[in-house]
Amino acid sequence: MSGIYIHIPFCKQACHYCDFHFSTNLKKKDEMVFAITKEIELRKDEFEKETLETIYFGGGTPSILSNSDLKLVIDSVYQNYNVVNNPEITVEANPDDITEERVLELKQMGVNRLSIGIQSFFEEDLLLMNRAHNAKEAEKCLQIATKYFDNISLDLIYGIPGSTNEKWKHNIDKALSFNIPHISSYALTVEPKTALQKFIQKGIVNPPDDTVAEAQFHILIEELEEKGFVHYELSNFGKPNYFSKNNSAYWLGKKYMGIGPSAHSYDGKNRSWNISNNTLYIQSIQKSQLPMETELLTRQDRYNEYVMTGLRTIWGVSLVRIEKEFGKTYLNYLKEQSKRHIADGLLEIVSQNNDENVMKTTVKGKFLADGIASDLFLLNLE
Repeated sequence: MSGIYIHIPFCKQACHYCDFHFSTNLKKKDEMVFAITKEIELRKDEFEKETLETIYFGGGTPSILSNSDLKLVIDSVYQNYNVVNNPEITVEANPDDITEERVLELKQMGVNRLSIGIQSFFEEDLLLMNRAHNAKEAEKCLQIATKYFDNISLDLIYGIPGSTNEKWKHNIDKALSFNIPHISSYALTVEPKTALQKFIQKGIVNPPDDTVAEAQFHILIEELEEKGFVHYELSNFGKPNYFSKNNSAYWLGKKYMGIGPSAHSYDGKNRSWNISNNTLYIQSIQKSQLPMETELLTRQDRYNEYVMTGLRTIWGVSLVRIEKEFGKTYLNYLKEQSKRHIADGLLEIVSQNNDENVMKTTVKGKFLADGIASDLFLLNLE
């Protein structure tokens, strides 16, 4: 089973923290939709032997498109690929784009999962981040969405400058009050060349405090696990049967195709990515040329990726798989590099799903998972 990711590179306005590829100029929106449908057709041979079980609209802001635009793209996928019955079809949406009529139409055309970018229920947080919606819209959209959709995910950001643990608990409680079955939550990070970085450099905004972010991360785990959520990936919590099938496929190393400017693809051996320029993307596709670069992943690359994704998830890193797929040299290296983190109580080796040797982060080590993974990377063997 495989998945298809469709990048919609438009937003109403630029969030101060975001470094994803998008444009606030919507003049080329119609051209972009047609280019996306054409890329879907141009690449159908790549997945000729695959069956799609997920269709995911990300961005940018996919809900900036009309429902008819979204349907056009979905229809194009069905026309060119094998798709399972009842695939997971997710649309990322901003609260200000959600109306009762829109949500009902989305459901009728086959969308069965919404991922809503709430980020915070506090007006001052939304203003600091330059979100397009306000606090009232954050609540109203969930009242509407939950009337028609069972499978809903919402995004929350922690570690916002000025945020207290009490405010953070209020955000979590407010989200839970809508019986949402999936929450994705991220620490506010300062990315290069973003407005947030400039504001911090000028002293307009205080920098995020890692100590505060870590404390709020552990509050999040405690609050959600108490309510029956499974912390199945570093930034993702789901009730049983509500894990994101699309994102889980990435972390489990399944094949996926990325459509649209800046979108990435993976076929098991190669990683490819489209150009991050809307105009050049459209021009190339109009000429039936794929504006794509491809990289053959070495065994070392694949080892590093598996360690990175594995440590972020409940599935961990199987030492049996490391030896089987990469060899004893890699296994010995991993064991040696992990000794310090095991001694510090950040990593552990446990028995899981009939695999007696699975390396995972401990509760103490979860917040540091990416840093730990980088210590385990192999950089110079091949």
